[in-house]
Amino acid sequence: MTTTAAEASATPEQDAPISALRRWAITVTVMTVTVMQVLDVTVINVALPHMQGSLSAGVDEISWVLTSYLAANAVVLPATGWLAGILGRKRFFLLCTVGFTLASALCGLAPNLNVLLLARVLQGIAGGPLMPLSQAIMWEIFPFRQRGMAMAVWGMGIMMAPIFGPTLGGWITDNWSWRWTFYINLPIGVLGFFAASAILFDPSYLRKPGKIDIPGLCLMVVGFLSLQLFLDQGERYEWFDSNFIVILGFTAVVALIGFLVRELTADEPILDLGVYRDRNFAAASVIMVFVMFGFFSSMVLLALFTQKVLGYDAWTSGLVLAPGGVGNLFSLIIAGRLINRMDQRILLLIGCVLNAWAAWNMSVLTSNVDYWALAWPRFVQGLGVGFIFVPLNAVGLATIPRISMGNATALLNVVRNLGGGAGVAVVSMILARRTQEHQSTSSPTSIPSTRRRRPACPRGRPTSARTGPTASPRSSAPSPGCTRS
Repeated sequence: MTTTAAEASATPEQDAPISALRRWAITVTVMTVTVMQVLDVTVINVALPHMQGSLSAGVDEISWVLTSYLAANAVVLPATGWLAGILGRKRFFLLCTVGFTLASALCGLAPNLNVLLLARVLQGIAGGPLMPLSQAIMWEIFPFRQRGMAMAVWGMGIMMAPIFGPTLGGWITDNWSWRWTFYINLPIGVLGFFAASAILFDPSYLRKPGKIDIPGLCLMVVGFLSLQLFLDQGERYEWFDSNFIVILGFTAVVALIGFLVRELTADEPILDLGVYRDRNFAAASVIMVFVMFGFFSSMVLLALFTQKVLGYDAWTSGLVLAPGGVGNLFSLIIAGRLINRMDQRILLLIGCVLNAWAAWNMSVLTSNVDYWALAWPRFVQGLGVGFIFVPLNAVGLATIPRISMGNATALLNVVRNLGGGAGVAVVSMILARRTQEHQSTSSPTSIPSTRRRRPACPRGRPTSARTGPTASPRSSAPSPGCTRS
């Protein structure tokens, strides 16, 4: 569909235009709250070792600080559009903001691990809908020709928060306490709540569902919960060597197939899959899966490489990842300006080529590299992701009716998390198996006597610095810089 045709099809659905001042006030408000939620995932990542010592927890126990949040997040995310219809979008956004803020306070005050895990579940439930809600709000308040810039602004927070999160989390933890990684959400949440109360509004097209689809709701909860746990716990339990993982995988497949069948046949589905009849949206969803797969998997590998092989601390490792955020910022701004002035497929092509070049350069890294050999590919990768992200969201949502926008943005975020989670799981599995393969084929006699013996790994599994949608604090593979005794 051409830009003119798409604009014409969208025009009849528009409400009365709002002023530019209110439009940008809404943008700042929803992005402040959303960035708080996205940033929280990666900020907590580097604080896990400190939590482990403070709460006297084991590595496997403390890992549930992340797993509980991500599982709760995955369950509620697909139902965002349905819940917004029941509660009203403004009220739902305010409830999520209050819930996330109060849960953050409870996390910081937690006297033991059980209370912390309960608070993290509440955080995940409240935080999950914030991303699709903010995207839908920003898409609708801007006129058609400014929506590319709107998605660029939205992408700045969504894409850069995971990059700068580890650096910020390391600084807060080292200088204050792990509890302050939660307390910093309090003033942001309070400010966001009062601002949203004053300027947000409910669109006229939202309608309340006539009944609750109980079977679909149950299948959704079981399916997405099992899938998230499968991706997050698979590495720890050696994947299909564990009956627990096999059961989780089987349950996820059966429940999600049942959920798809139910949603396609129900009169009032929880998640309206009819948006996939739109060719642009379907293609954007597929591309999003692969882009997020590569983006988050490379971030995980680079973090592990810098900390486990090169011996960087969390702060320095974060500085290696940070140039990706700088490149992302530049490309998001440029793409937002160019999206209505050139073929959007060209922007996508530029982004894909830049990502391919960056991935190739990161694939030939050695233990003798300096900082700039690591930082430059990250900068180029961030540059490429920005050129992909803006046109992908703009094209994918351009021809979606406004009444389906909540479902569409929820589905885009579901596939985004699915791609990132699958990428982290796959590269972690490959890393673990390749490490075991190299250890099994290496022999002590093959090491020259003039070389210094590598230190033995500490007992237990080392802690990694994984980041991303399914970040987890453990790695079943031993550090590449040590050998098992």
